[in-house]
Amino acid sequence: MDDYLKTNQRHWNDVTPQHVASESYDLASFKAGANSLRSVELEELGDVAGKSLLHLQCHFGMDTLSWARLGADVTGVDFSQQAIATARSLASEMGIKASFVCSNVYDLPRALDGQFDIVFTSYGVLAWLPDLTKWADVIAHFLKPGGVFYIAEEHPFAGIFDSRGENGDLAWTYPYFGGPEPMMCECECTYAGAEPAHKTTYEWSHSLGEAINSLVGAGLRIEHVHEFPFCMYRRFTCMSRGEDGWWRLPEAYGDMPMLFSIKAVKKRERLTKTHLLCTMHHTTDNSSIRP
Repeated sequence: MDDYLKTNQRHWNDVTPQHVASESYDLASFKAGANSLRSVELEELGDVAGKSLLHLQCHFGMDTLSWARLGADVTGVDFSQQAIATARSLASEMGIKASFVCSNVYDLPRALDGQFDIVFTSYGVLAWLPDLTKWADVIAHFLKPGGVFYIAEEHPFAGIFDSRGENGDLAWTYPYFGGPEPMMCECECTYAGAEPAHKTTYEWSHSLGEAINSLVGAGLRIEHVHEFPFCMYRRFTCMSRGEDGWWRLPEAYGDMPMLFSIKAVKKRERLTKTHLLCTMHHTTDNSSIRP
């Protein structure tokens, strides 16, 4: 793991206990039976009962365990030792069957075997990854032929703005197209209100096109790309929360894209004439085969 990822790992180890205790995650409601998943992924990914699901960058596992409650056979992955320890403890406490692996995304093929019906990831994950081409290759590696990849994520267009002034007006502050070098950030407070001791993080900007093309390049077939004018937390101070739980900008900004989702499928292997003949040879009585 390079120094950038190690620095980010220290940060996430630091904030995990604070996130567990935060009102934002509301762990008490989850323990009482609430599902932490949101309407977008629930509606778009659909029924997961009886399917194997790999959750990349799962943090301390609430969403992973929510998929398990819906009938999936789940495996969660995160590079934070503190997050994975918490996820395992939470699964044991609640009696939910789940596996958790401590690994960064890129090293996962060396830490985990097998393939899955679904690979899932969501909300605030891509900025922590320096290379989306390698990310997509890992996804393809772990998907069964015909398996589904799904991501719901903050829209990179929204990522170019910051709130300024008393009214929280949006100002174009950051580049849309990122490069190989990360942006160093000093995080005084996380989205869930944590105040980390390790404030320095490194983040990468990725365009929507980069995410799509990386998946296509890994051999996945895109089923849909959807964009939404709302997000899951108060990203800008001028936002307000609707009755549906989503945060939106004032009408003056119009329908700015705040989230996107991608659903993609790993292509099934096409049987060639040679494959078909071999299959016939192994599954048919030899006496029935004629020259």
